Parts: sequence; structure tokens; C-alpha cells
Amino acid sequence: MPDLSMPDLSKLEIRNIRDPWENADQRWQVIDGAQQTRDRTLEADVVIIGTGAGGGVSAEILSQRGLKVILVEAGRLRSSRDFNLDEGDAYRHLYQEGALRATKDGAITILQGRTVGGTTVVNWTSSFRTPEQTLDFWQRQYGVQGTGRSALNPWFERMEKRLGVHPWQMPPNANNDIIKRGCEALGWDWSVIPRNVSGCWNIGYCGMGCPTNAKQSMLVTTLPAAMEAGATLIHSAQAHRLIHDGGKVSAVEVRPLDQHKQPTGATLTLKAATVIAAGGGIQTPALLMRSEAPDPNGRVGKRTFLHVTSFAFGHYGRDIAPFYGAPQSLHSDQFTFAEGVAGPAGYKLEMMPLHPGLTAALLGSVGEEARQRITELPRTAASIALLRDGFHDDSVGGTVELRDNGEPVLDYPLSDYLLDGARRSLHSQVEMQFAAGAERVRPGHIRAPYYPSWKAARQGMKDLAYQPLEVALGSAHVMGGCAMGEDEQHCVVDSHGRHRQLENLYVFDGSVFPTSLGVNPQLTIYGLSARNASALADRLKPVANNA
Repeated sequence: MPDLSMPDLSKLEIRNIRDPWENADQRWQVIDGAQQTRDRTLEADVVIIGTGAGGGVSAEILSQRGLKVILVEAGRLRSSRDFNLDEGDAYRHLYQEGALRATKDGAITILQGRTVGGTTVVNWTSSFRTPEQTLDFWQRQYGVQGTGRSALNPWFERMEKRLGVHPWQMPPNANNDIIKRGCEALGWDWSVIPRNVSGCWNIGYCGMGCPTNAKQSMLVTTLPAAMEAGATLIHSAQAHRLIHDGGKVSAVEVRPLDQHKQPTGATLTLKAATVIAAGGGIQTPALLMRSEAPDPNGRVGKRTFLHVTSFAFGHYGRDIAPFYGAPQSLHSDQFTFAEGVAGPAGYKLEMMPLHPGLTAALLGSVGEEARQRITELPRTAASIALLRDGFHDDSVGGTVELRDNGEPVLDYPLSDYLLDGARRSLHSQVEMQFAAGAERVRPGHIRAPYYPSWKAARQGMKDLAYQPLEVALGSAHVMGGCAMGEDEQHCVVDSHGRHRQLENLYVFDGSVFPTSLGVNPQLTIYGLSARNASALADRLKPVANNA
């Protein structure tokens, strides 16, 4: 039976890996918010709020064009030397709300990064171009301009080259091989996932931060490049509100946070001619709401989408070791658009890694049953299905709201439309796992047992009620809430991310998506942000041949 303990870092000799952030405070302009106890005012050409996919890409492009950039990040600066592959440390230090973020009713858990580099530091590296069906829908429904695949492909190519995105070349681990085995047995589509890695050690702990810097996240690519070009990073500091007159932003009010994520009492005032919000699909709408930004049609925070994700667990008569190897390397689009763009909810099939802490939470149970399930972890595989949301009249997503303390919460009612998608996606996953050779399979449902055969599962699942909190659901992809497009009644920003009322405010992150995507979103954010930031750079500081 495989060893469940963490890899020995000393044996892996990761201490020889160069950490680009070593002695960063001596080489670069890095401000630790936890050390800020007095009010300060700083000035720049551009302030970027958020250091994830959108913020990181924008910072590199704008800094290298000679613009003075200040980056603001609520999370702390942690790098490869801090990544010890310990689940408890990672969830506590690298995720929003200690990896306990959930929708308002608790029915959907939400995994999002909270660290310098954002979710790009903790994601599983899957990098897909936006489906043409999705882009065409945006153009038809929201008048989004310049985002056809032919227009975006050069930007995807640019970011794929910059971040080392290419189909995974190594054989899949046994967990991902379930996709291949099951889909081939059933005659379903499957293919290899492109990953943004370089020199990957295939350790399998991507969700806890990459200790070898193989994952080409913003932490090791665009952010160091921006710092080398003169950018300033302020971490452990929350952008609380935008100071504006209804037509233009004059400054960003930032609250430094101590080691316990509490305000130090100081205020940083960041003045800039241009501000970019890049905090993501929950934080960016929350910032606009706290700032009382103009919202004449009441669209901020509305139509915020998740790839609502269902799970199924298979037990096999052979070692799977789902905690080792590339977390995701194969996928199936058999059901993503099978019934049309605006039909019943489509879903992409992928696998997920299983580590003891997260697995215990997903599998549930207590006492001897819980012990037995964790004991069986080495022979357990986990499939997931990412549901497309936002393409149907009954598919309106959720709404970002503010709690009394100004922090956001996402209200995401589970409609009959989504619950039907969850039901169908669980059937597909269970069938696929049995076709791949599983001895027994359990769908992610609080009342479902492990079924001994596909026949028994098909019969037993007919009696399951699909209700919120009974179906196990999660998501790692938050999109929408500040939709882009030329439809002024429904879109917060235009097709290039410029806010419709605040002329010097731009939104460069996944919150601009009018719907969910149907694929893991990071490459879409990279491509759109590169396009939009390059256009912004041309406006702010034209190069000689464009002047």
C-alpha cells in the first residue's frame, strides 16, 4: 500500500531550487502591510488591485512599458521556500477564508487563492482556450466585441508561450487514467489537458503551492518580471474602497492587515491616474459595492457564476495513489455542449487529486467508517464534473452581497436546472468509473452508499432526492459579476474592461465574463488581460512607432 505521508522535501533536494522572491525586500520595492502602523500616501501611474491571473499579466505588460505600477494584494507574500506540502498550512495561509469559503447557504464550497499570485499559485494548472461556443454566445447575447476565437488566438498563443502551456507529455497517473479507461470503454471523447508547467517534478501537491517553481504561476513569472521593471508590491493589504467623484477614481483606500488578517489601524492612500480592479469574481464586485461605484442598472455582483462541481468516488482493486502525479492531465468534453449551448446544463469531466485532509471532508462520515474510508484512500479515485452555468433562462448564477463587516458572500441558489445537471453529471461519472474497472462507486450525495455495480447504481440513484445540502457540490472557478459587453443595460464594463461610469477604472479579471466558460478559466483570463492591458498601455504610454 502506498505511503500516505508527505514527500520528504530534503530527499527531493528542492532547497536547491531558486526562489525568485529570496531577499525580495532588498532587491525590489516590497511593502509588508503587517508592518504598516502609520498612514501613508503613495503615487503611481497605475494601481492594480489583485495579483492573480489578471493582475499579474497586467502588471508585467504595463511595468515593462515604463509605467509606474503599484500592486495591492490582501494575501501575504509566500513563495516556494514556504510551500511545505502540508494541507493545514496551505489551506490556512493560501486560500480565501482558510479554504472554508462557501455560498451563503453553505451548499457549495468555494476554493480561491489568497496570496501573492492569487489562485494561480494553488490551482491544478489546467489551461484551456475559451470554447468557441461560449465566445459566440457572448457576442450574440451581450454584444461583446473583439473576442472571437480568431481574434483571441494570438493572445492565447502569447500567454501559452509566456507560461509554458502545452499538453502534458508524461503518462497520466492512475487517477487520471480512469478518464481514458472509462471513456474508451464507453466510446466517449477524451483528450490530454494542457498544463502551465516547466520542468514539473510530478509530485502531485499543486494545490498547496509548488515547492519546485515548476508551476508557471504569476508568483514565478509575471510578478517577478514586473518587479524587475520597477513595480511596487504591497501585500497583506486590502483595497477597501475606491475614492471617486462619480466620474473618475482619484485614489484607492487600502487597509494594511496584520499577521492575523486584522487591520493594523493604518490607512494607505494610493493615488493614480488609472486603476485596475483584478480581485476576481467575488472580491472585485465587493470592492465596487463598498465604494458605492455608479451602478445605474444594478448589475454589479449580479450573474456571478461558478462551475458548480459534483464528485464521485470509486474504489479499485489496484493502487491508484490519487495524491501523487499531475493532479489533472486528461479530460472529457463528451457532455460539455452535447445538448447545445443553451440546453440542459452541460458538464466537463475531469479528475481531482485526493489528499487526506480534503478527502476526509468530502467523504464525510465519523468514527470507524471515517477511518476505514481514509484507510482505503490509496485505492480511491475521484472524478468531478464542471457544470456550465449562465447560458439558459433558468441559469442566472448568483449575487455577491456584503456582510455587515463589508466582506463579501455569494448567494447562489441551486435551481432545478442546476440540480438536474448535477444529477445527470453524477450518473455519467458513476458509469464512467464502473467502465474503468471500479469495484464500487459512490456518487457525491449525502444519502448515497457505495454501489457494487453500474446496474445497482442506476437503480439506487433513482431514489435520491437532489436538493441543496444533500448533493455534495463545490467550485474552484468564480466568474462574472461585472459583465463585459456593449449592452449597456446588462454590462458593467465595455468589451475591453473599461468601467462605463468611472472613466479611469478598468476590470481585468474573470468577473468580466458574461457567463461561465465550460473550461478551467485561467487561460481565458490570461489572454483577455494581455489583450486589454496591451491596449491600455498603448493609450497610456504609446510606443514610438504608434505615437
